[in-house]
Amino acid sequence: MGGAVVDEGPTGIKAPDGGWGWAVLFGCFVITGFSYAFPKAVSVFFKELMREFGIGYSDTAWISSILLAMLYGTGPLCSVCVNRFGCRPVMLAGGLLASLGMVAASFCGSIIQLYLTTGVITGLGLALNFQPSLIMLNRYFNKRRPMANGLAAAGSPVFLCALSPLGQLLQDHYGWRGGFLILGGLLLNCCVCAALMRPLEASRPGSGPGPQRPARRLLDLSVFRDRGFVIYAVAASIMVLGLFVPPVFVVSYAKDLGVPDTQAAFLLTVLGFIDIFARPAAGFITGLKKVRPYSVYLFSFSMFFNGFTDLTGSTASDYGGLVVFCIFFGISYGMVGALQFEVLMAIVGTQKFSSAIGLVLLLEAIAVLIGPPSGGKLLDATHVYQYVFLLAGAEVLASSLVLVLGNFFCIKKRPEVAVEEGERHKPPADVRVDSREVEHFLKAEPEKNGEVVHTPETSV
Repeated sequence: MGGAVVDEGPTGIKAPDGGWGWAVLFGCFVITGFSYAFPKAVSVFFKELMREFGIGYSDTAWISSILLAMLYGTGPLCSVCVNRFGCRPVMLAGGLLASLGMVAASFCGSIIQLYLTTGVITGLGLALNFQPSLIMLNRYFNKRRPMANGLAAAGSPVFLCALSPLGQLLQDHYGWRGGFLILGGLLLNCCVCAALMRPLEASRPGSGPGPQRPARRLLDLSVFRDRGFVIYAVAASIMVLGLFVPPVFVVSYAKDLGVPDTQAAFLLTVLGFIDIFARPAAGFITGLKKVRPYSVYLFSFSMFFNGFTDLTGSTASDYGGLVVFCIFFGISYGMVGALQFEVLMAIVGTQKFSSAIGLVLLLEAIAVLIGPPSGGKLLDATHVYQYVFLLAGAEVLASSLVLVLGNFFCIKKRPEVAVEEGERHKPPADVRVDSREVEHFLKAEPEKNGEVVHTPETSV
């Protein structure tokens, strides 16, 4: 998720909606998979890390939280790097950093060192890959953007299905240190994906100078004047408090119920397998003409569905119940993942999207640092996993209510106001206008007739 990147590429270039864009989509698919699945897949190693370093649940949960916080909160840094060097070089450097962090983590002797290597270095590397890849995807797709976002977002569950059992397999055969070393080697594939990010070039049929690039800002803070953006930012921040908690703790929950380690890790595979189909399906549905104007409400429903699933999942008392929970969580989680970027762009528009997403991610980074560790603290205090799932569900439910109620009461009437303005300026149907009066009016006041009345964009 790109930070406030102002490198918007050449102006006047129409998005190809295909062609080399499919290669860019594949690269974004792989990078999205590593970026989002990695913090969850690392949770497979938590039990082993707790035994090795003698620490609690909340201490190990900080690894995933720092990874996600770096992924979400480094928007301004990515902005400066992309603006100075371009998307492809930044992504190449990010792939090297992500790999270096995991390789260094395999030699760590304390949990603090793991925070620095796996959390900070690998998290920064993934951020330098993920955020520019999203920018490139939005440059290459316009009309097919909902579909492209849904397909790219499917990389997360696909890689979760693969990385979770692979992590368990590596831990069983090579220990957590050998597993981290091999995962570091796999992250070098991010550099391959970076090579696919070919910049768009403007075609110049004439010899004249190209279009002038308008003045740009590093961060356009004017988005805070948009009520739709403010509501979205508040709702998204609350949602992130609980959204990532269940995937982090569901494996440990199953092991606590006496489920074998391999079967417990398989729960993330079930979740990811369902998520694979949920994300593209949500993207295709959102792209429909009759559905796209109501994407905000569809996003709110997906958040409500996710929170309700967490609440019902807290009642699971055996492995079968956790499997059912992972199925429904995968559906709702996939809907959230496929819709979040499309909804934000629908609210702020293309021009302010890069700044808006950076600001949103900075706010979400704070919530990411609070969510899983607070769940770990609650677990350490109560030793009851049900309370963790109840807390996460309540937070996600609250975010859905903030979004739908705020959007309904603060923004719904804006299109109606625009219609009323248009009706007020429309001449009466029964009034006849003489052609000579029109000609006289055009000659008398030409400067007024050059004004264009723009219909304001709405967030719905």
